[in-house]
Amino acid sequence: MVSVSILKKSFAVVTVAVLIVSAYFIIGILIFAGAQYDDINTRNLEEAVKICGTDVPPSVFTDRSAAAAWVSGFAETSYRITLINRGGQVIFDTAADSASMEDHLDRAEFQAAITRGLGTARRKSATLGQNYIYAAMAINDSGNNSIGVIRLSLLVPSFFSRLLSTTVPFLIGGFLIILGACLGLYRFSRRLSISTEAKLDAALKEKTHELKAKIEEAKEEGRRREVILNSMFDGVIALDRDMNIILANPRIRSVFGVERDARGMFFLEFSHSTELEEAAQKVLSTGLPFELTFKRYVSGIEQHFQVFAAPLKASSQREAQGVVIVMSDISRLVKLELIRKDFAANVSHELRTPIQIIKGFAENILGSSLDNREETRHFAEIIAKNTQTMENLTNDLMTLVSLEDENHLRPDMEESVLAHLIAEAESMVEIAARKKNISIEISCPPDLSAKLYGSLIIQALVNLLDNGIKYSGSGSRIRVNACLKEEQLVIEVKDEGIGIPSEHMDRIFERFYRVDKARSREEGGTGLGLAIVRHIALLHNGTVEAESHAGEGSVFRLRLPF
Repeated sequence: MVSVSILKKSFAVVTVAVLIVSAYFIIGILIFAGAQYDDINTRNLEEAVKICGTDVPPSVFTDRSAAAAWVSGFAETSYRITLINRGGQVIFDTAADSASMEDHLDRAEFQAAITRGLGTARRKSATLGQNYIYAAMAINDSGNNSIGVIRLSLLVPSFFSRLLSTTVPFLIGGFLIILGACLGLYRFSRRLSISTEAKLDAALKEKTHELKAKIEEAKEEGRRREVILNSMFDGVIALDRDMNIILANPRIRSVFGVERDARGMFFLEFSHSTELEEAAQKVLSTGLPFELTFKRYVSGIEQHFQVFAAPLKASSQREAQGVVIVMSDISRLVKLELIRKDFAANVSHELRTPIQIIKGFAENILGSSLDNREETRHFAEIIAKNTQTMENLTNDLMTLVSLEDENHLRPDMEESVLAHLIAEAESMVEIAARKKNISIEISCPPDLSAKLYGSLIIQALVNLLDNGIKYSGSGSRIRVNACLKEEQLVIEVKDEGIGIPSEHMDRIFERFYRVDKARSREEGGTGLGLAIVRHIALLHNGTVEAESHAGEGSVFRLRLPF
């Protein structure tokens, strides 16, 4: 239907345009021909009046009989002859009774003849009521004074009426021919348009279907890319040559704290990093990839990123049209590397002292006479004590490694009665508590039970009780409370010891961290006990927290999901 409409409109426009142009030229030609027709008739009439006006006797302007006699000599002429005296009175007229004719003093041709000697006019005759062409010439006497005017007039049909009378059949025939041609052209164009319509509609439908499919495919591809970019843990940002942002995925927006759509933002305004901007400018200027490490603080936490910047260009382009920057968060790797270095340094440091002591006293034994049994026994006791320290450190390290290893095989959690687990942990530190006359008080509902790694809970309680015993004075108390609170299993170990200064509270669960290093080693601590408790809590998807003030004792609290 669209093609038919277009063809119809085109045909109508062309037809109207051709008709207008043709009518314009035909009318112009007719007007020009009409003007030429009038001009020729007027000039012929002027020549005729000049011929008739030669040798006109003056008597014709005063005597009607003389005038009639003189005019009779022009009996064969087709012109109407009028003789008018100087005063405008008609003396004689070949077509009408001169006596009854009105005064001609105001006639244009008469005035022109009197003034210039010759005058012409075209108008409807007041006497005969028909259109005439007039030509008048002044007649002078011997003194060259005007005595009258001779006027010739000719009944001339208008050019268009004469043309119409001779060309009506031709015009009718031409009109019929044009009408037939238009009808034929219309039918031809209609058949052509119908045929074209079918082909064009089919082609349009096919192309429209293909175009829709391609558009939908492009939209789907765009959606897939957007989903991929939005799902990436790495931050991705694309810039144009003017360093304006084309694309920024949610990850990189969160890194730089930009919540709104960043498209169109200037990169420096987005990142507030001259380091990253310089890297992007370098890629644009060289056309080569660039890699760097980048550090920033996000919500007060130091984060490290591996940044890779590459030129954005098609394979056929030489110059980069922009830059793509990918930022990978390597904070965990940096932290793990730092932990690994600290761990290796701490283990070496913790082992160095007992090894040196063992080595020194072993050399003393080897260098002594062995006769002094008391001295030898003292040396052996020191060696045994430091050997035990090394064994404790090794055991704690192995425990910590097993807790951190996600692939370590361990039995499933079992329903355990809390009172039994606490009692077993108490029995394991009973001897150490008795030596310092420290009492352990337990408050736990007898029927309170939960699914737990029983042996690990016992170990955590032993570590907390052991710390309480080591850092509490003789005759003090340690309280162990277990209860259910807000769908959490809460286990508290509260001592009356020396407490922990506030500046150390944030780090007490770190490996090898000691508040009082000298006293901790003297008491045989490895610096790993609280780190093990923390990992046991994490293994249960729980947490551990501490409350303490120097000189006021400490409270360690395990919160485990019930």
